[in-house]
Amino acid sequence: PSFGFLFDIDGVLVRGKTPIPAAKKAFQKLVNSQGQFLVPVVFVTNAGDCLRQKKADQLSRLLGVPVSQDQVMMSHSPLRMFKRYHEKCVLVSGQGPLLEIAQDLGFCQPITIETLREKHPLLDVVDHDRRPSVLVSECFSVVLFGEPVRWETNLQLIIDVLLTSGYPGNPYHPENYPHIPVLACNMDLMWVAEAQSPRFGHGTFMVCLENIYKKITGKDLKYEVLMGKPSKLTYQYAEYLIRAQAAERQWKQPIQTLYAVGGSAALSQDEEIDNSWENELASAAAAHCRSVLVCTGVYNPHTEVPVDTRESVTETVFHGHRDFRFDPALVEPDHIVPDVDAAVDLVFQLENFAP
Repeated sequence: PSFGFLFDIDGVLVRGKTPIPAAKKAFQKLVNSQGQFLVPVVFVTNAGDCLRQKKADQLSRLLGVPVSQDQVMMSHSPLRMFKRYHEKCVLVSGQGPLLEIAQDLGFCQPITIETLREKHPLLDVVDHDRRPSVLVSECFSVVLFGEPVRWETNLQLIIDVLLTSGYPGNPYHPENYPHIPVLACNMDLMWVAEAQSPRFGHGTFMVCLENIYKKITGKDLKYEVLMGKPSKLTYQYAEYLIRAQAAERQWKQPIQTLYAVGGSAALSQDEEIDNSWENELASAAAAHCRSVLVCTGVYNPHTEVPVDTRESVTETVFHGHRDFRFDPALVEPDHIVPDVDAAVDLVFQLENFAP
């Protein structure tokens, strides 16, 4: 094969915990009788609340085909590339086994919001029932894995860390700017579960954090890096995983085209703050990345994109992150299909691929 698949999970393969019926049918076409994939496949999710292996096990059960952790890309997977942060103490925010996730990515000294709260009980006082030797602790950077459960606690303590240059027991010093590095995974404003309408995602939490920081300091919160769909870094890392699969199977044909099923095209950050991670990745080989949107997720085929793209920034509500440039052309998918099974059929037809 000279092409590979990048599959979204939520709204494409599952809705909440319920498999979308077309998914099993689609994946029977993608494996041979021994259960080996006939083309390279990577599952790209903006979830960040578990280890890759757990997600691979879930997908194996849901799809009825063996999925390995090397085929799974979580929103935080590219953090493996940011080795200069791995030795430093980092504050991590999100849900799930955060310390395990951080250590699996290479971080040697992660600290959770809960641990920070225990060390500084006077800092978290929105809930009066939780008010109480404050220990001095330090954090050299902040990693936002995903939306937390107690937003007020996370917002308060992250702001404390940012405004004290990593020493949250100290008084605020807003003039210390730019603040310590913030690395964020998953900017989804909304996501689809079993409810009829989309739910708040990590992007909504980030909007709150950004606005609180700006309201207090008058300055913009700066991100060292933003990863997760639709960031360019995420698709470059996914392509690296696709090429690794092809090499492992000793497929000689270069991968020319990637089909992002359920996803949109990659967007670039307004400021590419740091490109040192690019040294970690081989130069991108795929010539094209095509988006194939399915109608089982957040995407609504009935919303119209204005004809005059100069007006579209005001006429179209852009739900992406503030640091991404809005290009109306990227809202338009290359192909629209009813579901993931139709997407696989379409790609096989476009590529003249007969398994």
